[in-house]
Amino acid sequence: MSGRLAAFGVTFGIAALTTYVLVTGRDLLIPFAIAVMIWYVINALSRLIETHLNFPGWLSLTASIVFFLVALGLIVEMISGNIASVRDAAPAYQANLEQLIERCLKFGGFEEMPTIAYVIEQVDVRALIGGVAGAVAKVAGNAGLIVIYVIFLLAEGRTFSRKIEALFPESDRRKEVQFILSEIQKRTQTYIAVKTLLSLLTGIISYVVLISVGLDLAGFWAFVIFLLAYIPTIGSLLGVVFPALMALLQFGVGSEFLTIAVGLGAAQLVIGNVLEPRMMGKSLNLSSLVVIISLAVWGSIWGVTGMFLSVPITVLLMIVLAEFPQTRPIAILLSADGKV
Repeated sequence: MSGRLAAFGVTFGIAALTTYVLVTGRDLLIPFAIAVMIWYVINALSRLIETHLNFPGWLSLTASIVFFLVALGLIVEMISGNIASVRDAAPAYQANLEQLIERCLKFGGFEEMPTIAYVIEQVDVRALIGGVAGAVAKVAGNAGLIVIYVIFLLAEGRTFSRKIEALFPESDRRKEVQFILSEIQKRTQTYIAVKTLLSLLTGIISYVVLISVGLDLAGFWAFVIFLLAYIPTIGSLLGVVFPALMALLQFGVGSEFLTIAVGLGAAQLVIGNVLEPRMMGKSLNLSSLVVIISLAVWGSIWGVTGMFLSVPITVLLMIVLAEFPQTRPIAILLSADGKV
């Protein structure tokens, strides 16, 4: 009994220490986590080029890096330009918002309430836009550190296999470790590849819907929807709510708002409930409840970045736990069907 209590105490202590490190070291760990995801994307793209175009390894890696940098540059340019446009249009949006609030209050019979003006003053569109711009600037400030991490991860990839051989001289143990690492890489890359493809499809369909009704900054909102699609469950909801609110600010309640809400909602529903389960298959095998819990936990620890990384981190954790008899029951609880 005392041995079990001691083991429980040690486990609880390790969990508490890990949580403390994740929270207090988030400024350093979040850029590293983003760098690892970028490293996975570059490697996956490199293998795709090498397999389908028969390029040598070094050329495939170079091509994937160049492609990623060009895409990143285009995205940064688009975001910076659109943020400036949104700031310029903020006074008009603020006026439309005030009119919308007044109409809603009058419709509810509250036109004599003395707090109406106070409510309107508290909803400051320009302040909200400034906050978004600050968040983007913070990510841009970490870009240099992320790039350094990615460079070192790419450099370490060449010598990693030799390090595994040196760490595990026994053939059986080395093969076991290599299998675990291979499973982690395969499942994570599968998730990233499929999720990126579906997110891109969601963004393209959303852009067509937004541009058809003439919504301002349609390209920017399509890119936001593309990013939000990486967040399980909540991301698809926000991908409809944000552009719909933008339509309210620009057009008011009308056919444009309904077109955006219905069109984006239908796209999210079909892609999330039909295409994604078929394309993902059993590659992740995570319980839906676990996905929601991991989303909440990592979101509380690392904010929005934690929401993006919640599923890959949980998959990695499940694979590792499944390889040890002591922790295998935890991996079974995390899985969707008990097969790990």
